[in-house]
Amino acid sequence: MATLTLQIPLKRPLLRLFVLTILCSLSYFLGSYTKTNTTINSSTPLFQDHQPQLQLRCSQPNFTTHNHKNQFLSPPLRFEPHHTLTLLQPQQNNLQLLDFCSKNFTNYCPCHDPPREKQFSGERRFNKERHCPGNGEKPRCLVPRPAGYKRPFPWPKSRDNAWFRNVPFPKLTEYKKTQNWVRLEGDRLVFPGGGTSFPKGVKGYVDEIKRVVPIKSGDIRTVLDVGCGVASFGASLMDYNILTMSVAPRDIHEAQVQFALERGLPAMLGVLSTNRLPFPSRAFDMAHCSRCLVPWTSYDGLYLMEIDRILRPGGFWVLSGPPINWRVNFKGWERSTKDLENEQISLEDLARRLCWKKITERGPIAVWRKPSNHMHCIQKLKTWKSPQFCTSPDPDAGWYTKMDPCIIPLPQVKDVHDISGGALEKWPKRLNVAPPRIRSKIINGITVKTLNEDVQLWKRRVSYYGIILKSLNNSKYRNVMDMNAGFGGFAAALTKCLAWVMNVVPFDANNTLGIVYERGLIGTYMNWCEAFSTYPRTYDFIHANGVFSMYMDKCDILDILLEMHRILRPEGAIIIRDHVDTIVKVKGITDRIRWNGKILHSENGPFHPEKILLVDNSL
Repeated sequence: MATLTLQIPLKRPLLRLFVLTILCSLSYFLGSYTKTNTTINSSTPLFQDHQPQLQLRCSQPNFTTHNHKNQFLSPPLRFEPHHTLTLLQPQQNNLQLLDFCSKNFTNYCPCHDPPREKQFSGERRFNKERHCPGNGEKPRCLVPRPAGYKRPFPWPKSRDNAWFRNVPFPKLTEYKKTQNWVRLEGDRLVFPGGGTSFPKGVKGYVDEIKRVVPIKSGDIRTVLDVGCGVASFGASLMDYNILTMSVAPRDIHEAQVQFALERGLPAMLGVLSTNRLPFPSRAFDMAHCSRCLVPWTSYDGLYLMEIDRILRPGGFWVLSGPPINWRVNFKGWERSTKDLENEQISLEDLARRLCWKKITERGPIAVWRKPSNHMHCIQKLKTWKSPQFCTSPDPDAGWYTKMDPCIIPLPQVKDVHDISGGALEKWPKRLNVAPPRIRSKIINGITVKTLNEDVQLWKRRVSYYGIILKSLNNSKYRNVMDMNAGFGGFAAALTKCLAWVMNVVPFDANNTLGIVYERGLIGTYMNWCEAFSTYPRTYDFIHANGVFSMYMDKCDILDILLEMHRILRPEGAIIIRDHVDTIVKVKGITDRIRWNGKILHSENGPFHPEKILLVDNSL
């Protein structure tokens, strides 16, 4: 009877519900208590890190992960037995592997292909712009490596050395021999640091600039080098924690951009022609041209106005080469003194009409400075017929956007001493504070809180990447690309590594590239249905967050993966994170590319639909 009286009350619905409620509540509180010790607090003040275990420890080459292994790692996932998606992946021995292209594709640049260039006018170097093949013209094959290819030298040794077989172009070693761009010594290329305007070495040249421009102060972080050569100028600025985006076309200097990237320096193919450069307005602290052969005063000053667009308020423009110091150099330039004098007069007048202030002209170098706002400029332009302020609505548009001969107006200010758009902090502090574009709330829906949560999210994700890809911790990767950069959180989490990141913002996504630059990082606009403006084998590590879901209905993802294969170095790595359905589709193609890939859970665990496809070709 005792047993019976214990069972009967529990059969009452209300009492049974009450007991279940108590048990569920206890489980919830126990789980919440445990989780507070392992999750990230999104209300943490911006960029403060109270959880050092979430930092990627690049400074420790022998970093091990045994303490975290049981918490995060799991064997590669197999979805065939469990997932509802119908999988049509063939067995490995029946895969239709993609063929390699013929040997003449070894240095193929789809949107900068010399045979294609011949179809377009050379006026204003329009043929050097991006001209990409259409859907029916894209080769469906794998770009081969050159014979004798070797793994590039590690940074910082790569700054001064490269294997000749990796970039087998001897022309520059002869054509620029007297200017010390590059020398061929046995089986390697050596970069002594010379250039057209600094044949005796870039150090003395930078020292001259340093007397006028505050290079050491942290005020200068992002620099654009137009007509970069082999990027020795950008290499020298690395000593001051300055990131230089080196830009040059594919021209008679052959693969100058490929030389730069082989050295481990940021660079991309590009030219001042008819379209804006693929950067937002107010992006660079300094722009530089060392005999870059750009006709600055032609076409109503169009090209200098583009430099004005991408320079931040108070930014510097440094020019060496014609017409600067023409009285000394006119014979070497093989130009008349009258011609060079008139060019300099036109250049000075154009800079004045842009409201720039000339800081100095010392020896081979002249330096101008853009105003910090346009309050005085507005009054001056009322008295001049040209140029006028642009009326186009989007100063940040930079993807196949035509240049106009007008001045992009700076954001309005209340006082003549204010900085348009807001002041930037010195580097490295600027990485760890909310950028002016966010503080001013000019982008709908993006707040300081949004950025704070993004920072904490990417610290956690990149920490997890260091566990599943151990070589990320020992600074093995130098040239890194983020195909969908957002606010640059992935790159920011890597700043302690010996890597630089090309932050790519898809042109039709939320335009956050201006925020990326205001954080002291660099990047470009892009449409991943086309090829990137770089040479083959130029990136060590590619990160693709949500890229394939974004482009699934826009173009064939096979072409995107073929492009990733083209620009990835043979022993490079890729992390693709996306929805599990998309990951499985992508994995079916990467197997055909012969990549060593495996599907893993993300840091969110086995029950989250987001998964990771890890490709590590060094294994």
